[in-house]
Parts: sequence; structure tokens; C-alpha cells
Amino acid sequence: MEEKKRLMRSVRERKIAGVCGGIANYLDLDPTIVRIVYILLTIFTVFTGGIAYIIMWMIMPEERA
Repeated sequence: MEEKKRLMRSVRERKIAGVCGGIANYLDLDPTIVRIVYILLTIFTVFTGGIAYIIMWMIMPEERA
């Protein structure tokens, strides 16, 4: 039986808390692309990236190594 995919903070692809790395793993993307898109969304939209990142850091479980 195939294991269900879960959104979790990455331990290996971590720069600050592993949030973007975890999103990249979940979406099967390169973590660098996710980080760039996240930064661009934070800068050029009303998206409050810093607050959202902190909330995701607190809510998303950390993957087991």
C-alpha cells in the first residue's frame, strides 16, 4: 500500500525552519524555486510572508530524519 503524502517541514532542505523545503518536497519541486517564488510573493503582493512563514513553522510537523 502506498504511503499517503504529508506536508512536513524538511530536515535536509532547511535554511531557516524547513518550511519551503517541506513544501518543495510535497510538490516535488526544487526547494530553490519554492524559496524564490515565496520571496517574490512576499515582496510584490499583499501576502504577509513573514507572518505566514512563522505560522507554518509552528503548525507544520517536522519530518523524521
